[in-house]
Order: sequence, then C-alpha cells, then structure tokens
Amino acid sequence: MTTTLPEPNLDQPDQPAPPSVPPTSGDPRWVRPALLALLALTALLYLWDLGASGWANQFYSAAVQAGAHNWKAMFFGSSDAANAITVDKPPASLWVMELSARVFGVNAWSILVPQALEGVAAVAVVYAAVKRRFAAGPALLAGAVLALTPVAALMFRFNNPDALLALLLALAGYAVQRAQEQARTRWLLLAAGCVGLAFLTKTLQAFLVLPAFALVYLLFAPTGFWRRVRQLLLAAVVLVVSSGWWVAIVELTPVQYRPYIGGSQTDSFLELTFGYNGFGRITGSETGSVGGGGGGAGGGSMWGSTGLTRLFGSEMGGQIAWLLPASLLLLVGGLWLTRRAGRTDGRRAALALWGTALLTTFLVFSEMQGIFHPYYNVALAPYIAVVVGMGAGLLWEQRRSWTVSGLAGVVVAVTAVWSYVLLARSADWMPWLRWAVLLVGLAAALGLAFGPLLGRRIALVVAAAAIASGLAGPAAYSVETAGTTHAGSLPSAGPSVQGGGFGGGMPGGMPGGTHTGARGGFGGFPGGAGAQGGTAGRGGFPGGTGTGTGTTGGGMPGGAGGMRGGGGGGAGGLLNGTTPGAALTALLKQDASTYTWTAATVGSQNAAGYQLASDAPVMAVGGFNGTDPSPTLAQFENDVRAGKIHYFLGGTLSMGGASSGSGDSAQIVAWVAKNYSSTTVNGVTVYDLTKARAS
Repeated sequence: MTTTLPEPNLDQPDQPAPPSVPPTSGDPRWVRPALLALLALTALLYLWDLGASGWANQFYSAAVQAGAHNWKAMFFGSSDAANAITVDKPPASLWVMELSARVFGVNAWSILVPQALEGVAAVAVVYAAVKRRFAAGPALLAGAVLALTPVAALMFRFNNPDALLALLLALAGYAVQRAQEQARTRWLLLAAGCVGLAFLTKTLQAFLVLPAFALVYLLFAPTGFWRRVRQLLLAAVVLVVSSGWWVAIVELTPVQYRPYIGGSQTDSFLELTFGYNGFGRITGSETGSVGGGGGGAGGGSMWGSTGLTRLFGSEMGGQIAWLLPASLLLLVGGLWLTRRAGRTDGRRAALALWGTALLTTFLVFSEMQGIFHPYYNVALAPYIAVVVGMGAGLLWEQRRSWTVSGLAGVVVAVTAVWSYVLLARSADWMPWLRWAVLLVGLAAALGLAFGPLLGRRIALVVAAAAIASGLAGPAAYSVETAGTTHAGSLPSAGPSVQGGGFGGGMPGGMPGGTHTGARGGFGGFPGGAGAQGGTAGRGGFPGGTGTGTGTTGGGMPGGAGGMRGGGGGGAGGLLNGTTPGAALTALLKQDASTYTWTAATVGSQNAAGYQLASDAPVMAVGGFNGTDPSPTLAQFENDVRAGKIHYFLGGTLSMGGASSGSGDSAQIVAWVAKNYSSTTVNGVTVYDLTKARAS
C-alpha cells in the first residue's frame, strides 16, 4: 500500500523533488577564477618545501617502503617487506602512498605529495557542499576555513592516515547531502562506500558520523518513510561490504601466510578494531598501550583533561578551535533561521547534516579517555568549515534583520576575542597580531550589528574585515606550520604554546613529536610544563642515548636524554625514529640480501629508521609499543637458528609506566644479551646473531 504524502510523486524511485534544488548555472564571472585561486593557494601552502620534513613519520614511511618492494606487504600493511608484522592501522592510506612510491620511487616527495593533494581535494569538496545550497561567497569562505585550519595544514603535509580519513569523511558528507536533495539511492550508496573506505583507513573513527548521516537522511529525505528505511538498509549492506572485505580476507588467511596484526595481543584484526583502536580509545582500557590499561578518573585521563573544554585547551586550541565557537553559534542560529522550512528543505537538511557530524565528533573527542592526540582534530576541520560557510551565508542573506545582524556581530566579536586568547598563548610570537585581530574584529562586529543601516558596498567592506580578522590567526599558524619541519609520531601545528588555557593541557605535555625550526619538541610525560613546546618534562618518554641535532625533550626514566632526530646515530624512541650513522648503515646493508631481515630491534619506530636507511627489512620486535607478542621468544630463537636475522640492535623501550601488553620483547632482549657478544657502532649496541657467545 502506497503511503500518501503532500508532495506529488515522491514515492516513485529517484523522482525529482520540489524542495529548493540549487541552480547549476548563472554564477558571476569571478566565481571560477576565485575557486581556482583558492585551490592553487591551498596547493602552494600544502606543497611548499614539502620535502624538508624528510620521512616525516618514519613508522608509516617504512611501511610505504615495504609495500613498494613487496605486494604482500602492500596488501596487508606490513612494516617490513619480509612481512613480520603490520602497522597498527588498516592499510588504505598506505595504498595511496605506496602506489605513488611504485611510480616515482621511495622518497619524501612521493610519500607526502599524495597527502597534500588529498588536502586540496578536501577543500574542493567543502566548497562544493556549501555551493550546492548557497552562493559562491560562502562556499569560498568554507574552503578557505578548511585550508587555513592549522591542524589541516599540518596533516595534509604529513603521512599519518588522518589526511585520507578527513577527505573520505568529507566526501561521504557531500554524498549524503546530494542523496537528501532528491532521495537519490546511488548517492547514499556512494556515501556508504566512502565511510567503508574510511574504516579501512582508521577503523572505528570512521563510524563516528554514521548516526548523524543516517538520522538526517531518515528525517529529511524527500520520499516515503519506508523507502528511506529501505535505502538506508541497502546503504548498510554497502558499508559492510566496503569496510569488511579486507577484514574478511585477513581473518580467513592462515596466520602462517600473513604477517602478525600489529597492535593486537591475539593476532586478530577484529581485536585491534574493537580494542586498542576501538572502544579502548573511549574507555582508556587499551591492552598493550603506552602506560597500560585503564581510563582516567576525576574528569581526566593520562592523555589529558576530558570534558567540553578539552579542545579549547593549550594542547588542542591552536590546532582546531579558532572557529569552533563561531561554528557552534552559527549552527544554532542557522537552524533557528530555517525553523519554519518544510521537512525536506535542502538548506536546513544540509546544515543539520554537517552540524550533527560536527557535534558528534566534538563530543566524542572531548570525552574519550584513551589515546588521543591533537592531530586527530583534523577530522573536525571539514565540518567546522562547512557549518561556518553555510551559517555565514544565511546571516548575509538576512542581514537586514536586526536580530540577524546582532547575531552576526556576536559571532565575529566572540571569534576576535577567542583568537586573541589563542594568540596570547604564544606571547613572544608575532605579538602585534593578536591586537590587530582583536581591534579589527571588534570594529567589524560593531559594523555588522548595524547591518540594516549599511549599504551593500559598506556591508561588503565590513564583512571582508570580519573574515580577515577571523582567518588571520589560523592563517598565521598554518604558514608557520608549513615553514617548520615535522617528524615523529606526534607532530603539532603552530608555534610553541605555554600556559594552560581553560581546557587544561596534558600532564607534562604530549610526548614525542620532533619539530625543527621555530620551536622545540614536546615536553616529557608525566610531569613537566603541561605545554606543547620546548619545555622538557621530568622523566619523559623513552629516548635513546645518541647525539644529533633534534629538539625532543625529556628522556627515559633514569636514562640519559631524549632521542635526537638528526645525525650521528643512537637508538630511536617509542615515538621517534632515528637516523643511523654511515658506519651502521653500511653494516646493515652488507650481505642484507642473504637474510630475511638484516636486523631486528624493539619497537616499530626504531626499526623504521634502520630500515629506511638500509633499504632492507628490519623486524620490529613487539610492534609499535614493543608490547605485542610478536615474535615470541621461541619464534625469535627459531628465526635466529635458521639464519634469517643478521643483527640485533639496541636494547628495550621504557614505557614510562606500567603496560598490560606482552613481555616477549624484554625476554628477547635478555636472551640476545646472554647469548651474543655486542659491539658499539655509531652509538648503537649491535649484536651479530650469526656469532654466538662462546660457552
């Protein structure tokens, strides 16, 4: 029985719907050149001196090197071409970089350029999403907001999976928006496919937006209720297939024919998905994680204060929060302005779609007690950009209303004051900028408040001043980020930040990223100054004992200084790789082809540096944290006796706290030290596993 609706013909499959479908032509002549200029400037920002960061995150660069040499390693996402263990994420982001490396060779540019191009594509998607419902001006504003978000400028110049994740989720949001306009099934299925591929990029983080996308389509799609339900069920099938095909292959492949699943304790990708990379991130109970399992108490975790102010604090604010207050105000204002629209109104549906995704991600990031790093916030950047663009478009169209003009003034004033606060956290960095932003922003806010009295030309000047004041701070941070090299597992955008901010920082600062140029690295953990910057912590995360030119702070508890990123050798740390000296590199290359692994060492970052330098497989004992039971002591002994491993390098990693993971790596270190003599090469302890100690 067909459901009767007021709208004609809406129950027929894929019939055009009456609600405000945007025009496809009639743009002013300046629109296309302006869009091309936006994309070109974004490309310039993201590509400028891109190779200066070298291997960036060596952990992923080593995996790209492995996949470029071995198809099996590419498919499974192995850390090494001999397929000992995988990285602790699914491999979709690696596939993009590995295909580039197979064409252009394994080098910094072939790895990082795809990331930058993903950023340009994300800006284009954001522009297209806003342009579907609003004029070109708000769409260009949205694209600029994304391009100039500091954490976006960071991650689209880096080789972590988050760049591809942000692009895919933006594409998914755009596809749901297109599906809602006319109840188009194919667009909904495309959205499901994008989310599925995002799952193969960073597992369950991709699913944070699913409730928002499904709810908005169910409420606002212009077709019958049960057809909406059927469409969503079909999309769920596509989601399961697109996200599960690789998982099924991995789980069904006998363990002897594939690498160990890094980050898991049972060699299971499902365990990795729902544990260490899944619900463990929410609860803080992550077996094998840094510091062991268990969430924090009293409104916090070992990864910093939790709560609604978290993303505004010293660690996070400068990365993502510049326009976060404005986006929340504009979301509320936009939904209020469209409150009388029909159920299927495209503008309200689009605003609800992106706004709900923003709120969902914001709340999860604010409250999760497990591992959480500032660069994760790049996933929020497209949602903030779209909501700001759409909200600003609505306010501009209705600026003749005193209520609307007053709201616009409030949004600009809040943004100016908040930008001043963020810039003041780096008091010695461009100190004049915060005053310029504050004064121009407040003046523009006052002008917008009297919008009904302004002519169009004056209103345009005032609006331009408001936009300039709102984007000046994040633009300056983004330019500074592009001019600074980044390495290690925990990069950060912008200048060093001292002081807590009302959200609070991590105890002692985040461990481990390396930054050269205008600022120092992160401080140690736990203890220290609580800021992302050059103040070293007390008893920091593990480092090595080598020398060089890096800038990370802290050291191993009871150890001797942090790992240095540059030159002469020395072991790497838990969160930073190393650059071995010439003598050690030559030693690793010697007869490397006669061994399955030229060397083994504890921790993936340690292994990555040696592998990239020698261009030969290096076994990462214990995976990223050194806490995976791969290999076991018995397996390692068998590999040594079979002549598969030439050298063992360095000692073990200190976790800076208890760990609930495997202790196999410590047993292997003890066994090697007991049975093989060592020499020191470029500051690194080297055991030749082909020459046992005399009994």
